[in-house]
Amino acid sequence: MLLILAFIILLSSGRADAGGPFGPPQPIVKGAAGLHTGIGYWLHEDRYQDDADLIIRQNQLYSELGYGSQDGWEVYTRVGLSDLKAIDAFHSADASTTTNGNDFQEHWKFFGTLGAKGFYPFNRTFGMGVFVQGNYYFSDFTDNVSGSRSGAPFSLQLRVKNLWDVNAGIGFQTILPLGIRIYAGPYVRYSEARIWPSANVAGLALASGETALNSKSRFGGFSGIEIPLAKGFRLGIEGEYSERMSAGAAVTYTY
Repeated sequence: MLLILAFIILLSSGRADAGGPFGPPQPIVKGAAGLHTGIGYWLHEDRYQDDADLIIRQNQLYSELGYGSQDGWEVYTRVGLSDLKAIDAFHSADASTTTNGNDFQEHWKFFGTLGAKGFYPFNRTFGMGVFVQGNYYFSDFTDNVSGSRSGAPFSLQLRVKNLWDVNAGIGFQTILPLGIRIYAGPYVRYSEARIWPSANVAGLALASGETALNSKSRFGGFSGIEIPLAKGFRLGIEGEYSERMSAGAAVTYTY
């Protein structure tokens, strides 16, 4: 019941956070070992801070390939496409500086994910696992803005470079009737990006030279449910919370 309550709370509060689902702690395999594939969607939001405070929101579509064993270990990789919206990235704190828009917006860029997990069953229905997962964006995100500073026009390009994150955590899992798996646990995380403006503009916080940003929160919690479908297909739904909240769903097929 505690796992179900945690799952409901996570999916009903906040907005999005980390870069992709962690999945159930226990690998799902047919026989002693085997492959699985999947497709999924993830709504991702994070808060970054350093010289400036920035909220980044992303929609991610991805495909997954993994290999697991009934001994309790699994490795997986994902390749996907992600957009990026940085809220109020062009907002001016100076009344003499105006822009033609407030939000940074860039469309689909490729990203990749690598992950590994291990699982230990305490009995037939309950167990604990550990995982590590990292994400990296292969391309920079860019957007252009124009405006005026004290009546003088300007234009600049803002670039989000080297965006990546790494996560590690512990998950507790229980198996319900019909093979439904619910899970929850804590995790630690770190995410980083660099902001590079093509020009310096007074009044724009992100246009004062190259800036390194990192994730504001280092800790979070996650919860999810995985439901068997027909003929080897499974539906997974997960939520994560760390400063912001994220959520997504995936369909996997086990060979």
